Parts: sequence; structure tokens; C-alpha cells
Amino acid sequence: MPANANRQFLDFEKPVKDLIDEIERLKHASEQKKIDYSEPIQRLEQSILDKRREITQNLSSWQRVQLSRHPDRPYTLKYINKMTTNFLELYGDRNVKDDKAMVGGFCQLDGETVMVIGQQKGINTKMRQMRNFGMANPEGYRKALRLMKLAEKFNKPVVTLIDTPGAFPGLEAEERGQGEAIARNIYEMIRLKVPVICVIIGEGASGGALGIGVGDRVYMMENTWYTVISPESCSSILWRSWDKKETAAEQLKLTADHMKGFGLVDDIIPEPAGGAHWDYDEAAEILKNFLVPVLQELKGIPAEQRVQQRIEKFGKMGFWTED
Repeated sequence: MPANANRQFLDFEKPVKDLIDEIERLKHASEQKKIDYSEPIQRLEQSILDKRREITQNLSSWQRVQLSRHPDRPYTLKYINKMTTNFLELYGDRNVKDDKAMVGGFCQLDGETVMVIGQQKGINTKMRQMRNFGMANPEGYRKALRLMKLAEKFNKPVVTLIDTPGAFPGLEAEERGQGEAIARNIYEMIRLKVPVICVIIGEGASGGALGIGVGDRVYMMENTWYTVISPESCSSILWRSWDKKETAAEQLKLTADHMKGFGLVDDIIPEPAGGAHWDYDEAAEILKNFLVPVLQELKGIPAEQRVQQRIEKFGKMGFWTED
């Protein structure tokens, strides 16, 4: 996780920042005056943990959105590096180019070979530009599909990690068939004969998320969101302004609790106290311990039965009324 000096804080995390600043002040005073402040520092560290838990207990939908976008939050490659071994990244869609916003490759999860695919946003300004802020072009989704088919060929499970503000909406992406690429992925993922687990680890927006979001199990991490449109875009359409983004977030019912209540995701994966950005190792360990038994469970189901269950699962999603 980032060092205290480089850590960034959201508005509602200010009480934690104040406690961290106080610890730094005591440490500095201890060095200057040669006084032992270990006991008050330990009390403050416990207070930080308690405050982190307290802050995330009653967050609004908009605050959850802010946490999902936290600049210190771990992205796909961080989870891969922390919870897997022997990661071999694979590149290119064998048609246009390699899309840096989509990463994937074979690795070992608790000793078992799996294909992990996900969006990568980038950890600084230069990397975010290179990764296109996690917004994949059509070649990114075709690359993901190529890797899924490769995993199917070798009978290896697929794990997708979703974190995107949406598929790239540029003219060149539309010219190269953005809608077709996402639709093709949805069609092909329904039919994959290997176990598929999808996890929303940050933002899960629109078709950008759905392009790698069809699986036997779909999970959301605690401080993430999943919906058809971002709160800002929704606000700009309905109210011609971004000023109503908090209201839009509430009305969209986009949090993990809402999605589980609607039956659109199977379960919610907890995060470290205060959010995944506070402890990368713990966040990855929680996710790993969640995935391993699910993979074993899915491997015990015959492929044809898994595909049929997948079709039925997504076919009955949503609810409506008829006059």
C-alpha cells in the first residue's frame, strides 16, 4: 500500500487522516526529544482501525462510487501479483493490436492454473494514459475472448476482474466494431465449457463491464458499483448537469447490496476495514480465499450442465410488469 506521505484521502476519510498525522507528529517528537511515545502511538493505530471500520459502515451510494475510484485502490495487476504465482501475460488480439487497457494471461491460483483477465487503469498519470484509464477498445475485448478460448482449449478455468468506467466511446472504437465485440464476448462467454468466475473489483460500468462479465458466478467486492451508466452521465442526461450525481447514484441502486438484492450478483466479497486501498495484501488474500473453493465447486459440475445453468441464470435476471 502507499506510504503515508503518498497516501491520498477522500473527504469522508479526513478523521483517519487526522489520526495518521498525529502519529507522524508523535514519531517525529520521539526522534527529536528521545521520548518513548509507543503506547499513545499504539492507541492511535487502534483508533485508526476502528475509525476505518466506522467510516464504511454507513456510506452513501455516491461515497461507495468514490471508494471504487480511490486513486490508491488496487487494480487488476496488483491482485494478480498478490494472489497468484507464475503469471504469464499474453498480448494482442491477432487482428489490430494489443490493447493495454485489457490484461490477461495464465497464472497459478493456489497451485491451480487459471486464466485471469481484467481491465487495468494505471497507477499514475503516464500509465493511466497508456492504459486509456481502463477503457478498452474492441481489440481489448477480442483479446479477452482469444484468451478465454485459449483457456477453454486447455481446459483451464477463467477468472475475470472487472474495473472500468466503460468501454472506450471514441469514433475509432465504433469504426472497429465496439458493440459487436462486446456482444460477441457475451455470446461466447455464455457457451464457454470451462468454469468462469467474474469479480467486480472497482467500477462496473455498462457494456464495458458486461464484455467480460458473464460467468457461472458473478461477485462484487464490498466498495464497488455495477450499473448501466455512471452517476455523472446519468445526471447529465436527466438534469443536464453533473451536479445531481449524488442523487443519480442513489436512484441507480448500483451498490453491491442493491445488486445482490436484485439477484444480479451472487455474493459480496468483503474488503479490509475502510476499503481495499488500505491493505493490498489482505484484500488479495480475501479475494483468493473466496475464489479457490468456488473454483473447486464449479469443477465438480459437468461442462454441459454448467453452460445450461449459466444460460438459465442470465435468462431470468431482471423483473418487470406487464399491463
